[in-house]
Amino acid sequence: MADTGDMGAFREAVAAWAAGGPGAPARDLAGQLPVRTAVLLEGPSDAAAVNALAESRGRDLAAEGVCVLPMGGAMSVARFAGLLGPSGLGIRLTGLCDERERGFYERGWERAGAGAEQEFFVCAADLEEELIRALGVPRVEQLVQAEGDLRALQIFLRQPAQQGRSPQQQLRRFLGTKKGRKIHYGRVLVEALGADQVPAPLDGLLAHL
Repeated sequence: MADTGDMGAFREAVAAWAAGGPGAPARDLAGQLPVRTAVLLEGPSDAAAVNALAESRGRDLAAEGVCVLPMGGAMSVARFAGLLGPSGLGIRLTGLCDERERGFYERGWERAGAGAEQEFFVCAADLEEELIRALGVPRVEQLVQAEGDLRALQIFLRQPAQQGRSPQQQLRRFLGTKKGRKIHYGRVLVEALGADQVPAPLDGLLAHL
């Protein structure tokens, strides 16, 4: 079985390959490890959420041969899918994206020769919006307070640009205002979900793995 360190090394090798580096390290690791599925995600906050949900369900994705791979933006999906999918290393593909990025994934899947069974899952706006809607604004505000960010949120809400926005929109924007905050809350919000509150795209992705 692949351990977390092994899968992390594979993830880094793939990212370097996609950025124009040599492919040999990724190919070698793919041959050594039982990597069976790559989960292509837009960014690290999505990865934090996916990993948190897997852990809450007692699953070790690395040990299952699943590589959770943030790409640094949906526009990179064709590159990653081509390297990893049927036209590359032959690894099964899946992923999670925002509705506005669906086209990038569809074209990436098509170019990589990924079949219909290698489906990806789509959030209405983005994963943060799905999580805020699932938990409700009062619960998210409680979590922000518990994490020591209530004063920062209150200051943010007084900004002119936030006036007229819905509470859900304000919270979603707040999560993206500080480096690392979206990643942190990707885990915090998922860990706060009840079993029947998991957003359908995230739940579907885990069930698909």
